[in-house]
Amino acid sequence: MRNQKGRKFIGMMLVLTLSICLGCPIHAADNVELALLKDNYAKYEASFQAIENLADIEGSGFTIIQDQMFPVLLESFGETEVTFVSALNERYGRLAIFICNEAGEVLYKTNQLETNFHNTGQLKQPTKGIVAVGFHDVNKDMLTDIILITECENDDGEYAGKSYKVGDVLFQREGSFYRDWRVSDKINRFSMNKSVEFIVAYVRDGHSTEILYNAETLEELTEQGFNIVEEQTYYRNFEKQGKLRVVPGTLRVAEYTIFMIYLVNEDGNIVYCFQPMGDYENLYSFKGMSCKDMDGDGMKDLVVLTRYNDVDENGERVIYPKCDIYYQRTGGFDVDEDFHNYYSYGEEDTMEIMVAKIREYWGWEVTND
Repeated sequence: MRNQKGRKFIGMMLVLTLSICLGCPIHAADNVELALLKDNYAKYEASFQAIENLADIEGSGFTIIQDQMFPVLLESFGETEVTFVSALNERYGRLAIFICNEAGEVLYKTNQLETNFHNTGQLKQPTKGIVAVGFHDVNKDMLTDIILITECENDDGEYAGKSYKVGDVLFQREGSFYRDWRVSDKINRFSMNKSVEFIVAYVRDGHSTEILYNAETLEELTEQGFNIVEEQTYYRNFEKQGKLRVVPGTLRVAEYTIFMIYLVNEDGNIVYCFQPMGDYENLYSFKGMSCKDMDGDGMKDLVVLTRYNDVDENGERVIYPKCDIYYQRTGGFDVDEDFHNYYSYGEEDTMEIMVAKIREYWGWEVTND
């Protein structure tokens, strides 16, 4: 199977080139920029294609990620171990994977990776490094596949400076690997990129979080294993949204507990969902929720207190307390981005304390509503 996403860049270049040839109104400055982009991409690709052994990598614009080199037995590459090597082109934020023999000869290489096609039609990509690599037979063909999770960070735009993960799977076949872009798309679109184990649970075992994002009714969710936290479920009259049932709950995938909150109307239809979990791997505890006006605009907002279990930069398991605030607006809800700069939610903080702090942040006193 050929990787169609891997052809997006070339496809865009062809479209732009045809536009120029057919006399479409592209400015001269755009022509110069396009020509430079094509030239840079050609040089990058030629440099990558010229790599034939381990010693060539460092002189090709790539830097080997030393802590992500592993000996591994890949069945179709022979009976002896080969070396998995990852390298990053820091100028363009593009990752490459190499399989080398014990003499350092490159037996296989690819830069056709999900993390290299995040910014469609651009040479520069947001990859900063590798979070995790795993070796598992996920399609049950008796060949070891490669699971890859990278760390990315955008330089500009709405999410500039915020780290996020991109998951990918390289399926082994005779002496090479291939990607299925549909698998990679679902891994990332439905937040199953948190860990190697999570990806294995989806690709090999078929356990997906897709229902959490695609369900239209509460009944659909519960039929697929969503467990409602009944003691925190209640109806509220949201001024711009009407009377809705606030439904927090969890879905268990492999060893992970995924936490979500839904607003459901009286017919059982989902009208809004919240994802307070973010990139954390696992819900450790759900401390509570409050539906009150926090910012003083007369409309009920939602405050959620949770704790999550995740791995820190040293590989140690850590519990992270988290406070999420969703402000009701005419067309839905806005996620608070600034309160944590005013007050840092800690293990000892109760909902009462947090409501008071949030309202203090907005400049008004706590009432007994």
